[in-house]
Amino acid sequence: MSFFTGKESFLPDYASYNWTGAPSNYDLSTNAALGGDAHTENLNKWYQSGDQAYLIVASALVWIMVPGLGFLYAGLVRRKSALHMILACMGCLSVTSVQWYLLGYSLAFSPTTTNGFIGDLSNFGLINTLAAPSVGSPLIPSLLYAFFQMQFCAVTAAIIIGAVAERGRLVPAMVFTFIWATIVYCPMVYWAWNPNGWAYKYGVMDFAGGGPIEICSGMSALAYSWILGPRREALMTDFRRHSVAFIILGTALLWFGWLGFNGGTSFGANLRATMACWNTHLAATFAAISWILLDWRLERKWSMVGWCSGTICGLIMSTSSAGLITAWGSVVMGIVTGIVCNYAGKVKTLLNIDDSMDVFAQHGVGGIIGLLANAFFASDVIISLDGVSVGLQNPTTGTPQGGWINHNYRQLYIQLAYIVVCCVYSFAVTGVIAFLINLIPGLQLRASEEAERNGMDDSELGEFTFDSVEMRREAVTPPKPKMKEPETPSLYLSADLGKRNSFRRIDIRLPPQVKSNQPPTKTLQALNDERSDGQRSITSFRRSLEMYYPFVTKS
Repeated sequence: MSFFTGKESFLPDYASYNWTGAPSNYDLSTNAALGGDAHTENLNKWYQSGDQAYLIVASALVWIMVPGLGFLYAGLVRRKSALHMILACMGCLSVTSVQWYLLGYSLAFSPTTTNGFIGDLSNFGLINTLAAPSVGSPLIPSLLYAFFQMQFCAVTAAIIIGAVAERGRLVPAMVFTFIWATIVYCPMVYWAWNPNGWAYKYGVMDFAGGGPIEICSGMSALAYSWILGPRREALMTDFRRHSVAFIILGTALLWFGWLGFNGGTSFGANLRATMACWNTHLAATFAAISWILLDWRLERKWSMVGWCSGTICGLIMSTSSAGLITAWGSVVMGIVTGIVCNYAGKVKTLLNIDDSMDVFAQHGVGGIIGLLANAFFASDVIISLDGVSVGLQNPTTGTPQGGWINHNYRQLYIQLAYIVVCCVYSFAVTGVIAFLINLIPGLQLRASEEAERNGMDDSELGEFTFDSVEMRREAVTPPKPKMKEPETPSLYLSADLGKRNSFRRIDIRLPPQVKSNQPPTKTLQALNDERSDGQRSITSFRRSLEMYYPFVTKS
């Protein structure tokens, strides 16, 4: 007997439900160019409240990735520069928020431009940005879309700031961040996601930012590190990471936030968002496993830092493809990403560039792998799960959206061309910006040798993550000179340890400056007289001798 017998009236008739998109077709009757007029009409009626709520939460999740990066970087550097890295990341959040409010959103998503490179200032200061459907999706208003995309800009800048680790000054880095966001980031976003951008028209498939987020941050960090120069070798002896716990905390916050990063890019609470979260999680999981197995093969020990590195690489790869490829494709590419990014860490050595946080090896290479994954595994079934992209075609080729599994073999060279342009543009322009800023008096990118020796926390902040007294002592106290061995001969004491140890003797060297309350010969005689059975262990003999001669050393 069925559980639902007699209760059929409580079961919903799913077949009678229509697709839950906008409650009504968008048809602003007043001030459409300005985003609508709240005095004359209800601007909320065009959108589902659930979709808007979902994207607001997703924006908050992306925001939390910025302090996550701060903790990650703080754990990877030495402790006397840890707080400096956290402030650098949070500073990027502040600077990019100002830039995005004033210029960034308009330059990246202006709907009124016709060129393929960059937008105009028609939305300067968020003017004319209210309830009109966003450029990215008709499911959400442009005002919410602008807020969501602002978090993307902040995260990308925070990724790059890892290049300043232990040697870069904070103020020039913030000046660089504002200019970089305007000249490098905004054009690359325009290419990929603005319907007037050349990459968008060319048919590039980039879900959540393999080009403007990952490749851009990886190549920009490489260029900034190149201009900044390597850390001083004399200060890198006996290098120890500040805190593996911070690394784990940062990775956890990044994984948590990345679910909003990729899930929110579906711009609604729909099946495509769910699929994006699944792919994000699977890619991170399998990349972490492949990375940590590689490390174990070499060291025969499990590495927590290796697990974190692999996880982050998988998340990076999923940025390009989470809402485009199948779940089994994410598993395959997660494994590939963990292996390739692990070996990519050696590139900085070949280039002789001190990319201290491995931003290029993880974000740059991971972004490239994700974009290539779209050429092979992108599926029109996954793309259509948002209910909006059903039946869409590549604007250039006229073929259905998808990669090789949809017989769209031309997608590979489209993705390759996009990758090359993103790499060249972000590296070259970032290098020029950093070089020119470094020439301005007072804005030199690099800290002084003394500041590097004392640590960036003491030099630029005057605050520390933990124990300010101990940190300051370590920062300013010069190393003690090595003590020379005494030139006068040392006094040696020897003793037979009895029949049980008939073939063992212990020799104790007594430095001449060490004094005792009785002569050495009398000490030995007293120790020998104490033996009741004619036998004594080495440990017992040494312990007894130290009662008379503290600080003895074994010869």
